[in-house]
Amino acid sequence: MRLQHVATLAFAVTALCSTAPLHAQGLSTASPESVGMSAQKLVHIKEAFAQETDKGNLPGVVVMVARKGKLVYSETVGFQNKEAGKPLSKDAIFRIYSMTKPLVSVAAMMLIEDGKMQLNDAVSKFIPTVKGLQVSVAKADGEFAKVTYTQVPSDREMTVQDLLRHTSGLAYANLTQNSPVREAYAKGGIDDDPRGLTPAQEIESFSKSPLIHQPGTVWEYSLSTDMLGRVIEAVSGKRLADFMEERLFRPLEMKDTGFWVPQEKMSRLAEALPIDASSGKPNKLWDVSVVPNNDSGGGGGVSTATDYLRFAQMMANGGQLDGKRYLSRTTVELMTADHLGTRIQALSPMTPGEILLSTSGYTFGLGFAVRQAAGVAGVAGSAGEFMWGGYAGTYFWVDPKEQLVGVYMTQAPSPIRSYYRKLFKQLVYSAITD
Repeated sequence: MRLQHVATLAFAVTALCSTAPLHAQGLSTASPESVGMSAQKLVHIKEAFAQETDKGNLPGVVVMVARKGKLVYSETVGFQNKEAGKPLSKDAIFRIYSMTKPLVSVAAMMLIEDGKMQLNDAVSKFIPTVKGLQVSVAKADGEFAKVTYTQVPSDREMTVQDLLRHTSGLAYANLTQNSPVREAYAKGGIDDDPRGLTPAQEIESFSKSPLIHQPGTVWEYSLSTDMLGRVIEAVSGKRLADFMEERLFRPLEMKDTGFWVPQEKMSRLAEALPIDASSGKPNKLWDVSVVPNNDSGGGGGVSTATDYLRFAQMMANGGQLDGKRYLSRTTVELMTADHLGTRIQALSPMTPGEILLSTSGYTFGLGFAVRQAAGVAGVAGSAGEFMWGGYAGTYFWVDPKEQLVGVYMTQAPSPIRSYYRKLFKQLVYSAITD
């Protein structure tokens, strides 16, 4: 993985309000008014989050907003490391956890565009040992108020599409109540931080664990994207970090994005508050200072707000940025369409405050949650909007209708992290004037 130092963005909000063309790692900037937004309204974002950092609810926040392909708002609030008294800078590096999933999903679609695999391919075509997995099925005994489990053969193999849309039957051990699956994951070492296993060990653990659902029948948030990373490695013949560096990060100029932070950049790593204000519990984040045994496609990524904005803007542009094409427009449209329909049940086993698929108005595509309508959901947005977030509080969304992209970076794995995401989003939409 090649990570180079990126100079701190040298402009302030007042500079962004100028019509003079500036550049943030290749992304041009413009005044909010020139793209139908209010600079005066956007200032409310900093005011709102300054209150939260002053109260000790958040360590620090970097926010970026782009409209019509132009960066119109870029601000930092709070600390990179509050204990050390170090202010947050725009080039701070964040653990993005599940915001790794969209990146890896795009990498998988690149291989599909290369003709190396198809959505309907069985995962066992590339990883033979996961063929013929059993399914752990719960049976409730109403008389004795007891749940027992039995294992049955899977009706069909999980596919690449299942991995991309979380219908594979895989799980997250800390989210599922299926005790045989939890026990198998714990025994195999994939119950907490899967990066400690080698790719071969992780695949072996999956191969010895039952599924929680029949493949293709239920949406349940899971380690599917970790498995997808192993598929990418099998198909490409390269380590996941290397493939993504060659095909996505380097071409897209995501110079600080990868699966670990080199020692020379550790001084830029953002940290959480020692204790979460809302829960009173210690904040513990993954160690990203060393090269992991495997690159976790589901949660092992690190990035900056500037890097992730470039990725999101590329997707907003239908797969291209700065004259370079990374995905076909039709592939982006496929990824951000509804892939659940009415036949796949959506469960939401996630912890409070996380993005719940059962939030009214959303379905799931290939690597992204997708908004189905302008109404229903309790936050501003448009039909066709797609987004995702990460355990430590990070969040992004793309609204093609409004030509709007928002990126929110923090290190605050709080139970109320969803509140801050919605706050940011609402303030951005409130600033639209055209």
